[in-house]
Amino acid sequence: MDASLLSNKENLLDFTRSSPSGHGGTLLNLVFQAAELLSGLEEKVREAEARAQSMCKSAAERAELAEKRLEIAEKARRDVINNAERRLQDASRALTNAESRIAAAEDKVIALEFRAQSAEAQLHEAKQALVQVEEAIRERLLNEKEG
Repeated sequence: MDASLLSNKENLLDFTRSSPSGHGGTLLNLVFQAAELLSGLEEKVREAEARAQSMCKSAAERAELAEKRLEIAEKARRDVINNAERRLQDASRALTNAESRIAAAEDKVIALEFRAQSAEAQLHEAKQALVQVEEAIRERLLNEKEG
């Protein structure tokens, strides 16, 4: 109960004994005082209820705003994650392509090395054949001079 209601003399009820003839007026007076007291209490309750409703509405609005901010933050987080995943996939594809190109280049280098070895072997054979031809020509020339 509100202390201000108890401190007001207007809100105090007078329970002193009165004469039987004055009971009707006193009783009516008590009823009016009780009605005024109840009316004051009802007003205080209405005010408290209005404040409570206002506080609830304000809290609900703040909660709704917080939920919207949370949704925005969650969407931004998902966007960042999705973007990072896309970039990671792009980088992975680029790495796979680079590895394929490197493997193909290595295969070409190996093939070129085999061709170079083959060319060196053919060159060696050609040199040996040339040496044999030169020897054959010398022998023939020497044989013709001697003969």
